[in-house]
Amino acid sequence: MAGTVEPPMAPEVAAAGGLRTGWTTGTCAAAAAKAALIELVTGAAPLEVEVGLPGGRRVAFGVEAEARRRCVVVKDAGDDPDCTDGARMTAEVAFARGATATGHRSRVEEGPPPAETFRSGPVGTVLLGGVGIGTVTKPGLGLPVGEASITPVPRRMIAAALAEVDPRPVVVTFSVPGGEAMAAKTSNARLGIVGGISILGTTGVVKPFSTAAYRASVVQQIDVAAAQGADVIVLSTGTRSDAFAQAALPQLPPVCFVEVGDFTGIALRRAASRGLRRVVWVGMVGKITKLAAGVMMTHYRRSAVDTGILATVARQAGAPAAVVAAATETSTARHFYETCTAAGAVEPLRLLCVRAASACRAHVGGALDVDVVCVDFDGAIEVARG
Repeated sequence: MAGTVEPPMAPEVAAAGGLRTGWTTGTCAAAAAKAALIELVTGAAPLEVEVGLPGGRRVAFGVEAEARRRCVVVKDAGDDPDCTDGARMTAEVAFARGATATGHRSRVEEGPPPAETFRSGPVGTVLLGGVGIGTVTKPGLGLPVGEASITPVPRRMIAAALAEVDPRPVVVTFSVPGGEAMAAKTSNARLGIVGGISILGTTGVVKPFSTAAYRASVVQQIDVAAAQGADVIVLSTGTRSDAFAQAALPQLPPVCFVEVGDFTGIALRRAASRGLRRVVWVGMVGKITKLAAGVMMTHYRRSAVDTGILATVARQAGAPAAVVAAATETSTARHFYETCTAAGAVEPLRLLCVRAASACRAHVGGALDVDVVCVDFDGAIEVARG
């Protein structure tokens, strides 16, 4: 967009070079399901099982046999700070009623087809969510309401893993002990996923500190809000600003609040493309200064604070000399902010918010009405808005 820029993540940050990769819940679910089916077919659970990733690579996982037809694969998230690291992805498998050796012609004989019939696999194969697996309760996730939260790529991986063992349709019930507590640390509740974690992933691999995963989460949350008919979305940069926003706007449902981190640009574009009307952006002075300069990817490694903008708004506001000087004394916006608040000079911060809001509107060609709210560093009070 004219007047704005969105630098990519630094390659070393995006790739998290030197850190150990891990595996998605989807990959672990595919491995557990395959192991359980092997046990069902042969009577003996394998000590190790191999599954294919979407990109064609094959990886092996250790298996724990819990009971007849039930196997566990323990998730290893590598060096990613993932709340599902160590999750015991459990799969229990049974042949679908009426399953025959021809497989592709089999079906569930009694009653209507289950909502979770896996249409990419053998007809009649069913994927269910047990204890610790979330259930979809709102539209917008690309999954029917009432289904277990198992996203499309893992579904394909699971089907492929099962087909390597036996062509007959099966019923697979996934569970994760403690999954509901894990889900409390994710955005599942806001997305309308209740009761546990999601089985997800697009590549099968977890990259440490994965920016791609975070960006995808932001997009997903906005899609869900739009599907609920929301026309206002509240974007915050982190936990403190999000808590402030929810307290300040209690009339909005939780689905309208999205922690975007550094991904303001993609969030704005997604909101505009989904027909939302208004965005309230809540954050602290450093990222606001970057937005005011037209920088829509605000990670500290990809953009620096433009102290010239701080000096400009200070002069425009007729701020005291100490505030003007603070704009260029250091490279941090926090020093400028603290000098403003100590001097009781809020107007420079308001003008900064005005500039940031204008840049956000420009980024989407005026398709959104944008308010920018500056909160203090405790996320306790509103300092300025524009």
